[in-house]
Amino acid sequence: MGKIAFIFPGQGSQSVGMGKAAAEANERAKAIIEQADARLVFPLSDIMYNGPQEKLTLTTNAQPALLTASIAILQLLIEAGIQPDYTAGHSLGEYSALVAAGAMSFEDAVYAVRKRGEFMEEAVPNGEGTMAAVLGMDRDLLLDVCETVSSEGHPVQLANLNCPGQIVISGSKLGVELASERAKEKGAKRVIPLQVSGPFHSALMKPAAEKFRKVLDEITIKDASIPVVANVTANELIKATEIKNKLIEQLYSPVLWEDSVRYMINQGVDTFIEVGAGKVLTGLVKKIDRSVSVFNVFDPESCQQVIDALKEVQ
Repeated sequence: MGKIAFIFPGQGSQSVGMGKAAAEANERAKAIIEQADARLVFPLSDIMYNGPQEKLTLTTNAQPALLTASIAILQLLIEAGIQPDYTAGHSLGEYSALVAAGAMSFEDAVYAVRKRGEFMEEAVPNGEGTMAAVLGMDRDLLLDVCETVSSEGHPVQLANLNCPGQIVISGSKLGVELASERAKEKGAKRVIPLQVSGPFHSALMKPAAEKFRKVLDEITIKDASIPVVANVTANELIKATEIKNKLIEQLYSPVLWEDSVRYMINQGVDTFIEVGAGKVLTGLVKKIDRSVSVFNVFDPESCQQVIDALKEVQ
């Protein structure tokens, strides 16, 4: 049997009710959700369980809620004795990956991502920045388009390199619109504007990164006990100082998701388990490499399916 990676979803995967089945079935999962409410001093669990979806989707709520759901559901895998050889998370999911790897306590992480969400919301006035998914275009071609538009005074850059033929761009509203038009002219199959509140993973997030550094100064970051594959480098992170620097850079740098998955596969990972809400990453991993096994664990039932599947291959 090859190696296992636990991968954790980011913003966009949130759904009302996430984490509830895990908390009802498992004391450790329930304790995680209670810790989130206590650390944030407001009933996050109520928004997670009951919504409404619009309220859950607000960046300041979605970020701590997704982390909380992932770490609650992670408890099911821990109790089943399933251990990862690597962890990784998509954007916000990197915090779940760091908690899973022992680099950060859950309470510190949930506080940090709530603040991260606030600073990201404040960095660019609403409506001034945006993001769009570009489908069916080569990354170098799209990079050229973004660099040209940016040089004309309308900042836009590659934000998420998700899988072959799926790249998200981010920047000023006009920059993203111009780059979207030119991408289509140069052969992009489709461009889909994203419903986001800001230009995440672009240079416009640098003001948020500076404020966020102070938050990370307040919390304890330790060396990871399992390698965490970082969004910014698509390489292993273990050292505490490096983890902190990469979390700050991550706010304004592209998420190298495709490269991160390929790195783990090259290290011998043949089983990816997406832990938390939704199955966005499960879909991306399949598009990157069809030959690996991919599971997603979001409740006790899906956890049992993974346990059974892993027993068969051992």
